[in-house]
Amino acid sequence: MHILVIGGGGREHAICWKLSKSPAVERLSCAPGNAGTSAVANNVALAATDIEGLLQWARNNAVDLTVVGPEAPLAAGIVDRFLAEGLPIFGPTRAAAQLETSKAFAKDFMKRHRIPTAEFRTFRAGEEDAAREYLRNAAYPLVVKADGLAAGKGVVIARGYDEAALAAGDMLSGAAFGDAGTTLVIEEFLEGVEASVFALTDGKRFVTLAPAQDHKRILDNDEGKNTGGMGAYAPTPHVPTEVLADVKIRVIKPVIDGMRADGIPFSGVLFVGLMFTVDGPKVLEFNCRFGDPETQVVLPLLDEDLAALLRDIAAGNLQKSRVAMHDANAVCVIMASAGYPDAYDTGKPIAGLDAIDQENEGVLVFHSGTARRGDAIVTAGGRVLGVTALGEGRDVRPTISLAYGAVQRIAFDGAYYRTDIGRKALSRGG
Repeated sequence: MHILVIGGGGREHAICWKLSKSPAVERLSCAPGNAGTSAVANNVALAATDIEGLLQWARNNAVDLTVVGPEAPLAAGIVDRFLAEGLPIFGPTRAAAQLETSKAFAKDFMKRHRIPTAEFRTFRAGEEDAAREYLRNAAYPLVVKADGLAAGKGVVIARGYDEAALAAGDMLSGAAFGDAGTTLVIEEFLEGVEASVFALTDGKRFVTLAPAQDHKRILDNDEGKNTGGMGAYAPTPHVPTEVLADVKIRVIKPVIDGMRADGIPFSGVLFVGLMFTVDGPKVLEFNCRFGDPETQVVLPLLDEDLAALLRDIAAGNLQKSRVAMHDANAVCVIMASAGYPDAYDTGKPIAGLDAIDQENEGVLVFHSGTARRGDAIVTAGGRVLGVTALGEGRDVRPTISLAYGAVQRIAFDGAYYRTDIGRKALSRGG
């Protein structure tokens, strides 16, 4: 097969790395890719949102399967466009991707299909007075969410009325997130342990991968601003086998069945962000693609041919009810540019990558925001590298040490990383 992966971050590097292990893959391309993907795939100088350019390139280069990494091209309808031209593609249609691209759609869908989630109210531009009145009588803390895509930053946990009213006003006016925030969802704050579950589905059947736990905040101890993710580990002990079985029954199967019943079947990756409360699992959010950086810890644990799996799903022909996972664990530490998630500089040379013996050390370095400049690899984004360590069994302690040992051997000007990734795996308190 010739497979084209769309995207240029750490998630796409991890997908390319895993696909490159498949005996069925004869040619692998990535658009636009980064310095890391160039080691396992042919980088194509096309933006992930250049749908017509990607379509033409796929047709001209006999691509057998296109795999979409980021949410933006899915939201723009790339799957619909490729399918209309008869080109196989892995991912949900634009309508199905509303589970991620519209919080209001997702919440209404869950309410209609009795999928457990936080209580909520939806407000739109022009309803500022109604939103403020609701907030005056609400219980705090509560959560204010922009309806649309906001790069993982459209969520405010408000501790009181003034903070909530300011966030809601900025969103509804368009000042905070443009059109993405002019509809917002206000929901109850859930207490518990967060975790993420990936389901790969052809719209009828599904399989789940190892549950993971992300670290969204920029600072240790989950303090500071929200980011796209500063690290992850898998599998999380907070989702043992019996709990995952409950999630499949109460959440994943009802979502897949409900989308099909609503006439918008979901095919691709259903990423379920969950809060495990005293009342059981409740959905925080859906994503319609592999997560980042969760992919960097989940795919190395998959003991299956990913190319064959994605090909069957894209063809609507998933035959499996479960997939094999290695008896292992993984920890990924994100190395970010100084200033992220706000303004940051790029073009900083990265040293130490050649010192990591990835084949023998049990360490994989996934590039997120990198580029080649002559013979050097330089920073080209806020999140620069995802340093993933692999360990045997379920004891994550040596894996954490292995990951940080590798991180400390890599350097670039202004490099920043959290020092507590994976610590939550050491305590069931979460």
